[in-house]
Amino acid sequence: MGFLDKVFGTYSEREVKRLLTVVKEIEDLDESMQKLSDEDLKGKTIEFKERISKGESLDHILPEAFAVCREASMRVLGMKHYREQLIGGMVLHQGRIAEMKTGEGKTLVATLPIYLNGLSGNGAHIITVNDYLAKRDKEWMGKLYEFLGLTTGVIVHGVTQEERRAAYAADITYGTNNEYGFDYLRDNMVIFKEEKVQRGLNFAVVDEVDSILVDEARTPLIISGAGDKSTKFYNVADNFVKQLVADKHFTIDEKASAVMLTDEGIEKAEKTFGIENYADAENLELQHYITQGLKANYSMRIDKDYMVKDGQVIIVDEFTGRLMEGRRYSDGLHQAIEAKEAVKIERESKTLATITFQNYFRMYKKLSGMTGTALTEENEFREIYNLDVIVIPTHREVARLDNLDLVYRNQNGKYNAIVEEIIKSNNIGQPVLVGTVSIEKSEYVSALLKKRDVKHRVLNAKYHEQEAEIVSTAGEFGMVTIATNMAGRGTDIKLGEGVIEVGGLKIIGTERHEARRIDNQLRGRAGRQGDPGESIFFISLEDDLMRIFASERLEGVMEKLKLEEDVALDHKILTKTIENAQKKVEGNNFEIRKTLIGYDDVMNMQREIIYRQRGEVLEGQNMKEQIESMISELVTESVNAHLIGEEDNYEVEISKLIKYLEDICLPHGSITVENIVDLSIEETIEKLLSVSMDAYRGKELEFGEERLREIERVILLRVVDQKWMSHIDSMDHLKQGIGLRAYRQVDPVQAYQMEGSSMFEEMIEGIKAETVKFLFHVQAEKPVERERVAEEVTATHGEEDKSLKKEPAKNDNKVGRNEVCPCGSGKKYKNCCGREA
Repeated sequence: MGFLDKVFGTYSEREVKRLLTVVKEIEDLDESMQKLSDEDLKGKTIEFKERISKGESLDHILPEAFAVCREASMRVLGMKHYREQLIGGMVLHQGRIAEMKTGEGKTLVATLPIYLNGLSGNGAHIITVNDYLAKRDKEWMGKLYEFLGLTTGVIVHGVTQEERRAAYAADITYGTNNEYGFDYLRDNMVIFKEEKVQRGLNFAVVDEVDSILVDEARTPLIISGAGDKSTKFYNVADNFVKQLVADKHFTIDEKASAVMLTDEGIEKAEKTFGIENYADAENLELQHYITQGLKANYSMRIDKDYMVKDGQVIIVDEFTGRLMEGRRYSDGLHQAIEAKEAVKIERESKTLATITFQNYFRMYKKLSGMTGTALTEENEFREIYNLDVIVIPTHREVARLDNLDLVYRNQNGKYNAIVEEIIKSNNIGQPVLVGTVSIEKSEYVSALLKKRDVKHRVLNAKYHEQEAEIVSTAGEFGMVTIATNMAGRGTDIKLGEGVIEVGGLKIIGTERHEARRIDNQLRGRAGRQGDPGESIFFISLEDDLMRIFASERLEGVMEKLKLEEDVALDHKILTKTIENAQKKVEGNNFEIRKTLIGYDDVMNMQREIIYRQRGEVLEGQNMKEQIESMISELVTESVNAHLIGEEDNYEVEISKLIKYLEDICLPHGSITVENIVDLSIEETIEKLLSVSMDAYRGKELEFGEERLREIERVILLRVVDQKWMSHIDSMDHLKQGIGLRAYRQVDPVQAYQMEGSSMFEEMIEGIKAETVKFLFHVQAEKPVERERVAEEVTATHGEEDKSLKKEPAKNDNKVGRNEVCPCGSGKKYKNCCGREA
């Protein structure tokens, strides 16, 4: 603590002091609340909702609402919030992080801001680290909310879509970070708005906030889809396009970087693949493969645009001539080139949707969190999430004895000492909790104890419900529990009979973790609510942290003192050296996470644009204005690309321009070279646009306005989804490869941002051209329906993999071939399970 902190108090102490006046207001209401009948107390919820609907702010009703929740808690749960818990509740309501030591009753603290924010009707979310805690807390604290007239729901793995929708519609929703994130991604993959389960992200309290927003934020959530057929069809398309004859079956437009089938080429495609109309929207996939096959074979040149090296197609940077390792052409072009060059075709984009926790949780209007240890990560919370950390004073003074670290020369000496320490405590019945950094280490300590016939339990965080039960009994007389440092978070260890007399729970750390807060969490297991307790860490110079960051200085000290392996050093300077090593690692890890979010911020801006576009389509908005804008931009850009600066071959370029636009939005034969050869660029744009818009209005007459608006939504949704999923894959490859390239004095995140933006613009252009093309070629006699462009197979975060195995649907009730498949894929039966029939 610095000199100014001693004089004025720390930041947290000053903030807590400010809240004490409100605490007094709440406590002053206690007597009047006690006098209310159950019905009158419940009636306060209705009163609060009415006041909020008339414009009263949540801040204004906070003292009364907290007082009501406090009294109801006493009646329903037998627990009344004490003043430190009231302070914690206010900090959470303000959208901040409350650091509260283990055993201070964080679960009860959360009821105050959750009740208050639940009154708004906009939803309040409690995010937990596992399904067990979500279910436990919902059942436990749900009684309080239901007594007060608020509805509750819980989201855990395995619940149905209907159950999810109902849980999110409740005033208060419990669930795990993964489930909330996956549901957000899935909601942005649906093809009808009624399929969505979430509503707006209003207010969240994140339990164990450091675990979720720091530790688990290192890996993104990813929803993946199968891509088995893509490689085969690229080969099929490649074989087809290689049989085509230039000018007879296709034409090359170098200005537009496009290769297009002629009428004869389209007839050949229809005959080869047995289809009626190549331009039908239902032949979208086939067109995709053939278009990319044409471009790969007749527009992309080996050793200019790309080269083949070690069996891989690698892009050549057109400006520098450098190989762009890791970068892949988007939208299946890379796969088409792989087919052309007869190398292994990598599966087309399997990632359907992805987001980091940082960017998911930053979407909440108000975010808050609680944990026993957050202060060491305060800079990260502030910089990434705009959250500050307030340390809440403990209800009773901490009586735990925290011993200095014992440092040994090698691991053998350390583990021998740990076993002796456990036996010494066990002999007097003092319960011991041994914290290890890995499952492997916990099993090693267990093996050593078995050799000495010491009864113990091992916990390695594989089964959450069993985990909670083991941790909750770790404070019983004579109990020895070995656990990984992170195991059992969220579960209090209560002391058994006779344990206080033998010194309370003893914590033994088998090595220092790379993050100080993990060590502090382990220490915090003992000494809850003023109970006695003790903690000590055993360190070896062979531990990973010490070996990499701190061993040289300490090795020199031990060498001078000629210490044997079973003799330990304990001194404040040693503990300080170890903490400095941890700070160094924490700083490194923070920089890594900052870099990751720097990459994801680029993707996030793009994701917001695409999801907003999807949202407008799902809400049934009229897309006519957007379509007209697309047509206008397409015509203008095409004319500029073909004709600006062209003098020598002007008529040839006009001919190419007409052919290019006829493939997209110009009726065949509606414009000839003679019609526009003498016009200026502006007049040419005006003429071509006029004819294209007339054709568009003709579509309205052909289909009817209402039906065409839905067709526009269907086509836009399908094209956006296909292009976006391919773009996600391309961006992933770009990120992987960006570090492989020799960027001299160039920030890789900046390079990723520049290239990623360029790729996004290309994708938007592709969406524009393909949407307009399909719209102009759609036929009245063919039904156009919404279909999912990909089916989810797995949802993953880190090493977690939640497979969604689908059994083929049986056609017992004779489902029509064009009806939606009963398996739930969203596809037509003939394109899904009916393919086997």
